[in-house]
Amino acid sequence: MSKARQTVLEVAGREVVITNPDKVFFPQAGHTKLDLANYYVAVAEGALRGIAGRPIVLKRYVDGAEGEPFFQKRAPAQHPGWVETVELRFPSGRTAREIVVRDAAQLLWIVNLGSIDLNPHPVRADDLEHPDELRVDLDPGPGTSWDDARRVALIVRDVLDEHGLRGWPKTSGSRGMHVNVRIERRWSFDQVRRAALALAREVERRAPERATSQWWKEERHGVFLDYNQNAKDRTVASAWSVRPTPDARVSMPLAWDEVAHCDPAAFTLVTAPARLTERGDASAGIDTAAGSLDSLLELSAAQEAAGLGDAPWPPHYKKQAAEPPRVAPSRRKHAASAREKGRGGRQSVQPLVTVAKAEHTEDALAGLERWKARHREAAAWLRVDDVLVDSMRGRSSTWTRIRVNLRHVPEGERPAEEPPDPDYDPWGGPGVARRGSRTPKTRSSS
Repeated sequence: MSKARQTVLEVAGREVVITNPDKVFFPQAGHTKLDLANYYVAVAEGALRGIAGRPIVLKRYVDGAEGEPFFQKRAPAQHPGWVETVELRFPSGRTAREIVVRDAAQLLWIVNLGSIDLNPHPVRADDLEHPDELRVDLDPGPGTSWDDARRVALIVRDVLDEHGLRGWPKTSGSRGMHVNVRIERRWSFDQVRRAALALAREVERRAPERATSQWWKEERHGVFLDYNQNAKDRTVASAWSVRPTPDARVSMPLAWDEVAHCDPAAFTLVTAPARLTERGDASAGIDTAAGSLDSLLELSAAQEAAGLGDAPWPPHYKKQAAEPPRVAPSRRKHAASAREKGRGGRQSVQPLVTVAKAEHTEDALAGLERWKARHREAAAWLRVDDVLVDSMRGRSSTWTRIRVNLRHVPEGERPAEEPPDPDYDPWGGPGVARRGSRTPKTRSSS
């Protein structure tokens, strides 16, 4: 059997091998693995600004952008001596040695492993307990337009300015926007998250029809400001990252005067290098703009005094002392109703029902369509934001859960809870589902 072809790229004084360079990573656009590698060589100046010196989680797409990725926190056992690692301790108490990228050769090495986008932690390797970046993740909900995301980003800018902080906006490379804020390394993860929550609540107060800080999807509307992206062990795709979209879209740093009229589709693997050459990196000054969180933490204290305490944490974190009940509002409501009526036993979780849990998004969506076909009258009452499609993290890859909020369905017409279809078990091994699952792919050589 002939050996797979390899290409060697010389970068940062080293020779980096790109295996299977002709492998198509973006089928619709026709871009190969070598195209991706050459892109990162071309934009290394900007890409390194977002990841240099930081531990990074490898999100590997060994089958390309349309394949299922898997997360790899631990550095591969076999890695060159010139690839740095650092040991992190996670909220679970576990530890892992993660890759630390400092130059273009190391960047190219992780790209060769199948990394399409770059997902660094908000800390530097020399101080893993004090973030130097607060991250504002604007996540548009169902029925929300790109214009909504841009308008909310501009409100974020105003709030940051009023609290003595400079925000650096970028497209997410998908449907939303990110605003990164360099901060002095003086605060813990919990304090940074508190500041991010205070910011989110203030933006929501100023634009209640367009922005939300509500964690539970059944309560959201408009653009969600995901404050929990600042909890320890969370990562966000960095600036100049290529995203796994059909057109190989890029998470593009912007000047604030570009936000109101930019088109995220204009920034791709093909167009971004020319923009960097012609206009430079809009976030070039970010490392010299570290600010203080004191004012946002004062805002947080004022919000708490007004009755706004902590907000829910991600599900895999330990319950926090001041955290509200980590139960969806619909569950709390029905549990309280059951207590008032003196009924025991497990009660219905309506109006929120889980209809599909699948290893692959398309299988979950097919399950949703089967549910709608079985319950046509109830489905006719649903609005766009009543269907909640959640990307969940499993043992080493993401899976999809779909829930339906029956709040707009008359109570007498609400279908009873049924077993999800398909009913994937993310902890029971690959491909475990009772219906609608596909045979899992074997991880191919990257």
